[in-house]
Amino acid sequence: MTVGAVVLTMGNRPEELRALLDSVAKQEGDPVEVVVVGNGSPLPELDVPGLAVRTVELPENVGIPAGRNVGIEAFGPGGTDVDILLFLDDDGLLARPDTAELCRQAFAADEKLGIISFRIADPDTGETQRRHVPRLRASDPMRSSRVTTFLGGANAARTKVFAQVGGLPDDFFYAHEETDLAWRALDAGWLVDYRADMLLLHPTMAPSRHAVYHRMVARNRVWLARRNLPALLVPVYLGVWFLLTLARRPSLPALRVWLAGFKEGWTTPCGPRRPMKWRTVWRLTRLGRPPVI
Repeated sequence: MTVGAVVLTMGNRPEELRALLDSVAKQEGDPVEVVVVGNGSPLPELDVPGLAVRTVELPENVGIPAGRNVGIEAFGPGGTDVDILLFLDDDGLLARPDTAELCRQAFAADEKLGIISFRIADPDTGETQRRHVPRLRASDPMRSSRVTTFLGGANAARTKVFAQVGGLPDDFFYAHEETDLAWRALDAGWLVDYRADMLLLHPTMAPSRHAVYHRMVARNRVWLARRNLPALLVPVYLGVWFLLTLARRPSLPALRVWLAGFKEGWTTPCGPRRPMKWRTVWRLTRLGRPPVI
């Protein structure tokens, strides 16, 4: 199976980007072709021995999902010039030289496997943050399992998934775009796995470092529900998340921004509505994450 990789960058981490590309060049098996997308920024020279790198420079920052979609299309419509696409954060590092080969084996062994979420660990401490394990029972990050979502900057996807259900939702810009794609893939019959042995080293950072974090998390949560859930579950899902947000006792300024984003999610277009089947709701529930939380 042929493998490509999409790396989205703002151009502000050139040393980390080169280190990541070096780790891709060291992957065992057939070479991995890489597309680096400059999201509103020029790109440095990326001459990496043993690695074919193509670049795309976007004139403005279009956000994470739209930027990654550009990378997908660089591999042909829906990425179908290759069988598998890796999506890697520009400040990450593939810890093992057999990650691409493990992906080939996993997808070859299960024709319904659509997406693999990698484990993320801090390069200094080896710690995997709870939020980086895409399931509710996240206390043991070394346990691989079937899951209902995945990590956007540390994953592999079968390109047939994009051909069938489309790419990431461009308008989300940042936050929850992975769950939107995962729910659509699951509704189409694909499976999503979390694999602890596929490791991306990445410095521990708080997601709230992004200036748009609280607004986007709230707005996109509403959009996610409006786009994908049966009508009966939309108020339940959003009501639970509203109460969970209050229980976490955010600062007053953060709460104000979050509430504004929550309102924006209800009052702005969210894109096409394709509610999942009730059997998909049951499937998510059996996997341990019913779509009410």
